[in-house]
Amino acid sequence: METPQQGVVKKKETRGRKPKPKDDKKDDQHQHSKTPKEHKKSHPPPSVDDKYTQWKSLVPVLYDWLANHNLVWPSLSCRWGPQLEQATYKNRQRLYLSEQTDGSVPNTLVIANCEVVKPRVAAAEHISQFNEETRSPFVKKYKTIIHPGEVNRIRELPTNSKIVATHTDGPDVLIWDVETQPNRHAVLGASSSRPDLILTGHQDNAEFALAMCPTEPYVLSGGKDKSVVLWSIQDHISSGAMDPKSSESKQNSKSGEGNDKTADGPSVGPRGIFQGHEDTVEDVTFCPFSAQEFCSVGDDSCLILWDARVGTSPVVKVEKAHNADLHCVDWNPNDVNLILTGSADNSVRMFDRRNLTSNGVGSPIHKFEGHKAAVLCVQWSPDKSSVFGSSAEDGLLNIWDYDKIGKKTERTGKAQGSPGLLFQHAGHRDKVVDFHWNAYDPWTIVSVSDDCDSTGGGGTLQIWRMSDLIYRPEEEVLAELEKFKAHVVECASKSEK
Repeated sequence: METPQQGVVKKKETRGRKPKPKDDKKDDQHQHSKTPKEHKKSHPPPSVDDKYTQWKSLVPVLYDWLANHNLVWPSLSCRWGPQLEQATYKNRQRLYLSEQTDGSVPNTLVIANCEVVKPRVAAAEHISQFNEETRSPFVKKYKTIIHPGEVNRIRELPTNSKIVATHTDGPDVLIWDVETQPNRHAVLGASSSRPDLILTGHQDNAEFALAMCPTEPYVLSGGKDKSVVLWSIQDHISSGAMDPKSSESKQNSKSGEGNDKTADGPSVGPRGIFQGHEDTVEDVTFCPFSAQEFCSVGDDSCLILWDARVGTSPVVKVEKAHNADLHCVDWNPNDVNLILTGSADNSVRMFDRRNLTSNGVGSPIHKFEGHKAAVLCVQWSPDKSSVFGSSAEDGLLNIWDYDKIGKKTERTGKAQGSPGLLFQHAGHRDKVVDFHWNAYDPWTIVSVSDDCDSTGGGGTLQIWRMSDLIYRPEEEVLAELEKFKAHVVECASKSEK
């Protein structure tokens, strides 16, 4: 066990939430003049570099499309926003990011426009030819909001994805209408943007646990006060409280400090405060079909299910859902009985809510073991009910398909190394702190890593889609390959004549 003195600090670092930005980030030119050799000498161990080189050589084979975008400052969250435009070869879509700075410039919430290339459009040789030190032409910054304090988490409202909630190092949840917020220039001394709404109710800092309801404008949060707090923002969205004029940034003398934000916008109190955890609540999620049902996980190793209709006490409390702190949870949008949890014990577990415990202890349907470090994020695919992703401090983003568990490969007759593991995205060289499936573009994922350990600072954003030959039915893929083989043979015979 950790010593008590180290416990708090260590916990935060293990989750990969508090990166140290690179000292020379302020000198952008100096940063870009550094060669990969210099990085290699000073920071990453050879094994990381070798694995990355191997991965990059396989990009043309494994991926249908990949865009790599260097971030000057790390982003601890990444989320897809609304789709803006559809074209022949690509779609344009909003992307929500953040910039976590060292104080030399303000922390920001970034709204970007992203060009999402459609399946089977990108040429294989093009997707692997990227420079890790440059920005992608597919990602363009559209708007900057100066955030009061660091942005630890971003979540969009599914029923109106221009409404975004953020968590910072404080007790309040901040709500932003990103379309009406003015575009700001993030320079030292600039005042913070004014949130459209402030959600109060936590008694201590609430830094990471944040969710927005898929069916109604409800917001859910968890924090260090061991509580889960529920709000409705229905009245504030419909009553015009999110008026463009109210979004004008308020000039205040303590700009950049972020602790004076309670005076900066209208606030709303909670609909309910739910008590049952015995330590910090690390993540929360709604039932996909109900604004009244939700679940939470925390550093007490518990998974708790709640129902606001029956009170503020747990409906089911799963003790020892894992043997360590729980970092993340997600509820299957296509199968309401299945819930995923990820933990500092390096594993992902899948629970059936109809049978959560055995003898009072968590009884998962399956344990997914394919990570070598703490799991930071889990999310079900919006497209296929058996598929989900998990990202971790080992720099990997694993894609799993529980339908494949127990199935043997025909050619070898052997079961897989990590049962259910469909694909391993190894394009990040440091901890993958967040990722998000694209609901508009099946199998397309945005992921972000905080690169403080590998390159000393900054971050990497990647937007990628694995080759469809990996996840389509085997007989379908084999038929296509046979057709391609016949085409190649025919072309070869013609060229010989």
